[in-house]
Amino acid sequence: MPPQKTLQAFLATARAALTAPPAKRPVPLHFVVGNEAADLDSLCSTLFLAYFRSHAHGALPHGTLHIPLCHLPREDLALRPEFDAVLARGGVTTSDVLTLSELPGQLRAEDTRWLLVDHNAMTGALGRVYGGSVVGCIDHHEDEGVVPRDAEVRVVEKSGSCMSLVVEQCAEAWDGMMSRENCGPEEEEEKHINAQLAYLALAPILIDTTNLGNRDKTTAHDERAVAVAEAKLALDPQAAYDRAQFFAHVSALKEDISRLPFRDVLRKDYKEWDEEAAVVPRSYGSAKVSGEGRKPKLKLGTSSIPQSFAFLVRKAGGEGQFVEELDAWCAEKDVDVVAVLTTCKNGGEFRRELLVWGRTGPEAVGAAKKFAEAYGERLGLGAWDGGRLDAEDGDGSWRRCWTQARLENSRKQIAPMLREVLKG
Repeated sequence: MPPQKTLQAFLATARAALTAPPAKRPVPLHFVVGNEAADLDSLCSTLFLAYFRSHAHGALPHGTLHIPLCHLPREDLALRPEFDAVLARGGVTTSDVLTLSELPGQLRAEDTRWLLVDHNAMTGALGRVYGGSVVGCIDHHEDEGVVPRDAEVRVVEKSGSCMSLVVEQCAEAWDGMMSRENCGPEEEEEKHINAQLAYLALAPILIDTTNLGNRDKTTAHDERAVAVAEAKLALDPQAAYDRAQFFAHVSALKEDISRLPFRDVLRKDYKEWDEEAAVVPRSYGSAKVSGEGRKPKLKLGTSSIPQSFAFLVRKAGGEGQFVEELDAWCAEKDVDVVAVLTTCKNGGEFRRELLVWGRTGPEAVGAAKKFAEAYGERLGLGAWDGGRLDAEDGDGSWRRCWTQARLENSRKQIAPMLREVLKG
């Protein structure tokens, strides 16, 4: 069996396959891709799963090259210094990874196969073209029932981090790589390679579970995956690993948005969905119309931000400027209902806040109000700072900003609630 590849060498192989002339490209091309928010969990899970799916082991005796595609344009990598830091621990840089910017424009859907991580329904521009070529998923969000039950890989389970489920799926292959009869410098090199992969696995799990300390998010999957990865690190004499220090370093980079322009703050961790309204209203307002013009389609946009609304208002220059910045972003994305979900630590205490704004007419306003009525008590919503950011304009616009007492509910839970009310 050939020596184990470094992550850098694997990414070079994937790049060569993707950028080869069409006549020399493997058919079909197998991809692994995370969700549109392209957060640390999605990005690291994409690289980790593709690496192990591409290597020969039990279920894949010959190995099939899987290309890890980061679900964002290349320029947006600059918004994610935490990913850059984790990649450095893996022996690579952002110049090594593949993004939407490298995806060939004329790549036919029938010449591709897609394995999803950190989502189970392909959305956005990729979904419109390649949604029919999805062959499996590993995810920890609500099951949307899109990936067939008999898919090649289908794991949809609760965990704090999707990476935990990915590590469990790859554990056999990982152990197999380390049980080969190598000795001397080659053995030491393989220990180092696997330590680099361990850092890639640990970062999103520790971030998403607050160093395994968030009891509402941490599951047995997360605890097992951390144990597996840390066992690999313990074998490498070059690894100077301290879990608390590693978590603090990556967390600080993720939370520091002070230097970002406001538009970048809103788009760094952004996801959107189009939802068909279930009931045809008398007036569509400005909502988009789908199909034969019989149903309005409402667009939901969500931004998750690791700072408080007080911070965001100060950064924008005041409440009015904050609303203007958010409105401009919504207009750019053609959003009918927007949700901004914030997290912060105040005096060491973890807090969540939520803003929901129906901004394009009666259908959007009705959906936003219905969300507040249906889920306000369940989420423990209370007026933020006396209602300073609240506003309404008849049936044209309705905005509310709240503190959120039920901390166990993140976008993973709140987005499905919003999507449901948008359907009517």
